[in-house]
Amino acid sequence: MHGMTGKDAAGGGLRERKKRATRAALTEAAVRLAAEHGADHVTVEAISAAAGVSVRTFFNYFDSRDDAFVVVDADVGVRVRRSLLDAPADLTPLEALREALAAELAEAERQHELWTLHAEVLRAAPRLLVRSLGAQMADEAGLAEVVAQRIAAGTREGGTVRSPGGEGRAPGLYPRLLAAVAGTAVRVSVQHWCDRQDEDVPFADVFREVFALLAAGLPAPGR
Repeated sequence: MHGMTGKDAAGGGLRERKKRATRAALTEAAVRLAAEHGADHVTVEAISAAAGVSVRTFFNYFDSRDDAFVVVDADVGVRVRRSLLDAPADLTPLEALREALAAELAEAERQHELWTLHAEVLRAAPRLLVRSLGAQMADEAGLAEVVAQRIAAGTREGGTVRSPGGEGRAPGLYPRLLAAVAGTAVRVSVQHWCDRQDEDVPFADVFREVFALLAAGLPAPGR
């Protein structure tokens, strides 16, 4: 889940919305400058100036220049995990995760160009691609822990789990697999949708189709 989010700054209080807007502006500036000049030729000063903020403000959101290319929205994983824990108990783990991800990608159409540029930037800079994959794996591990908590909560009579923290045990096979599959499903949905832009297919339709195939057990086409 570590990647571009289609969700805007509509949620949360005013302070939170401003923080999201500033992070989004810095991220977009970094990606666009890197796509034009190459990531190695983009400075923190240039990113900050393009976003209309100070260098000090930049470092309030990112620890380094490269993080601006990789850590697109550090809060996405937190929001997805929270939504997964808060989802109705009658939803399966896959359904709950689908809805949590769908909420983050609700306005994906507006992000098409930026998603494309971001992918180009990562492909052109192997070290950034490696860092991005590492960040995705970290997000995946955190998501697997929450999937395990949701499953455990469902087996307790009247019990619910509200804390995103772990319980001292490594997630089982199913939580790990679901977290990994969900990340792949999002990536495939985005890539497939981007490749079909000339067909004017809504991203939400592609996303739902991908998860429907997963829920059906990936039956062979035509069967």
